Amino acid sequence: MDVRVTGSAPPSPFLSARDLFETEYDLSLPVRVRVREDPDERTWTAHPGEYHVLNISKQAATSAMARELALHEFAHMHRNEGGHPSHTQSTEEALFLALSGRAVERRRLAHCYQIANHMKDIYADDITLTLGPTDKLVSFLESGLAAALADRPTPPRPGFEQISPSADPEITAVNAAFALALVERHDLVDDDHRLYDLAYAAARDAPGIGFESFKRRFRDLASDPDESEYRKSLVSATRTYATAADAPAAD
Repeated sequence: MDVRVTGSAPPSPFLSARDLFETEYDLSLPVRVRVREDPDERTWTAHPGEYHVLNISKQAATSAMARELALHEFAHMHRNEGGHPSHTQSTEEALFLALSGRAVERRRLAHCYQIANHMKDIYADDITLTLGPTDKLVSFLESGLAAALADRPTPPRPGFEQISPSADPEITAVNAAFALALVERHDLVDDDHRLYDLAYAAARDAPGIGFESFKRRFRDLASDPDESEYRKSLVSATRTYATAADAPAAD
């Protein structure tokens, strides 16, 4: 694998990730890692044609998770090169099929894209979780969910309007379902792990979302679906979320 790093971050985490990735997998196209100064720049992959691009913030590139983030993105690249339906299916097409003729809030539509990304992540992590220790990933999921719960909105005091941004309880519940689905799919933690307590707290904050249903959707995704099967799964998941009611719902 040809991996080249540009930007103000050491290349060692990315080269280490390459070496570990190459023990089981390979990429046909070269990888260009672009380190951005913006601390809020999320880690994401692009495929312009003759090479892959890994975009990552300097903050993430110099963090303790840098190697693991790179491994995860290399796995996305591998799925892309292999033509896996999760990485070739157009999210826009799936959303059109799922939501045509329906009025959907803008925030829910944005969250549908996140659900599609979660489904891609399941298939990327089916690769990365075969390559090495998983403790960092579990800690990453746990800390992220704990932070979202700490940032959830509180009921406003009479006469006061809450104007500060906070985590959306509905997508936090879906994110929690994804976290549990991932660890259960790969048997990473015991049933008494703190991640379960955090996930169930998130589920209680958004009873209309159907937490258990989303957990099953993510956890039980077929390992090698055809295009039609994957499209149906994505359409069903996004339609269910976009039309969920803010009320208790049976799973």
